[in-house]
Amino acid sequence: MYMMLKRSWSKSKNFIIFGFIITFFLLLAVVYKNDSNVKTKAENVYDVSDIKLFKEFLLDQIKSPFININYEIKRGDTIQKILKKYKVQDIEIQEAINKYKKYGNPGQLLAGNKIDIIIEKKADTPKNSLQKFSVPINKSTIIEISKDSENKIISKKIITKLYKKKSLAENIIKNNLYSAALEVKINPDTIIEFARIFGFEIDFQRDIRKNDYFKIFYEKYFDESGEFIKSGSILYAHMSVNGREIILYKFGDDKEYGYFDENGKSVEKALMKTPINGARLSSPFGMRKHPILGFNKMHKGTDFAAKEGTPIMASGSGTITRAKWCGGGGNCIKIKHNSTYETVYAHMKSFAKGMKVGKKVRQGQIIGYVGSTGMSTGPHLHYEVIVNGKKVNSQTLKLPSGKILKDEERKNFEIHRIKTDVLIAEYIEKNIKN
Repeated sequence: MYMMLKRSWSKSKNFIIFGFIITFFLLLAVVYKNDSNVKTKAENVYDVSDIKLFKEFLLDQIKSPFININYEIKRGDTIQKILKKYKVQDIEIQEAINKYKKYGNPGQLLAGNKIDIIIEKKADTPKNSLQKFSVPINKSTIIEISKDSENKIISKKIITKLYKKKSLAENIIKNNLYSAALEVKINPDTIIEFARIFGFEIDFQRDIRKNDYFKIFYEKYFDESGEFIKSGSILYAHMSVNGREIILYKFGDDKEYGYFDENGKSVEKALMKTPINGARLSSPFGMRKHPILGFNKMHKGTDFAAKEGTPIMASGSGTITRAKWCGGGGNCIKIKHNSTYETVYAHMKSFAKGMKVGKKVRQGQIIGYVGSTGMSTGPHLHYEVIVNGKKVNSQTLKLPSGKILKDEERKNFEIHRIKTDVLIAEYIEKNIKN
């Protein structure tokens, strides 16, 4: 009996719910059909002023708390004065001033320039919160102070226009190329590119001698205020190494170019001699007593000892076929360059950003950083060259010569080479006079 009543109530309950749904939709249809009548009746029931207040309330609810301001700097304006005008919290004003101090004087803003400001109105306080503050300091540079995803105030310099200048630097090597280049204020990125270019001809760990010499003619980019922003291309590179003179010229457009000697022969080969700068050869290819295992074992690679974190370059262009933990080799990368050559880089501290299987890399590109992962006694790079599936001594490997310019290309190169020599002579003459 109880079960019958329960089933009966269940059916009745479903019927009642269904009835309510039908009634609701019927009423809704009537409301829409008689919309004008409903409005008239509503106005009779409620005072018009009440409806207006209700509308304003709704608008206040959907109104954005953020206010965009385009403010023109007036004579005597400071960051503090401007932000106080818009009731920004004192603590945020001070943070904005401190961030701006890295780039300029917060009390000396250029009258007439326009500042983009975004502030947030807070409901629980009369003070506003600063979201963004963009200040142009000249025609090519904007300082942007804003809040990050963690609501912390940060700052950055946005360069809108750069000015390119050619620069000449030269020095005598007393210790190593890197320190000698830094002495004459060459940017580290340019030093790495310089080492890459000569890496086909010179072993920087064994060929360099004290009092060797280099000269480099390259591009530098500055903002309007004259502040150095970044280096550009190397146009000319000269090294005097152990009595040997090597002079190289950049030839081609910005997308497709190479470096050629005075005879129009490309310096580039399939692989660089060494994929790391500022290191020493710590363990050559061949039989040796393993430093950890303690017994004699064939060492099928070359070890370069270097400071932890030293950049490691791809010795040739190719595709990454391995980028993972390799047991005793620690973090390692393997690159397939073509049907003949492969290279391996082991014991890395970490990989460079984006390095993964299938990634195409160019010769000289940074792929990782020196470490001591896996079976290692100290920070170093274990480097292997594989030719047709067999590991070989990278230091004695004879690589095929690069391209030799011919016919029309050779004529164009000769004109380009002469123009570059003239540019360098004019640069030297101008700087002697100054």
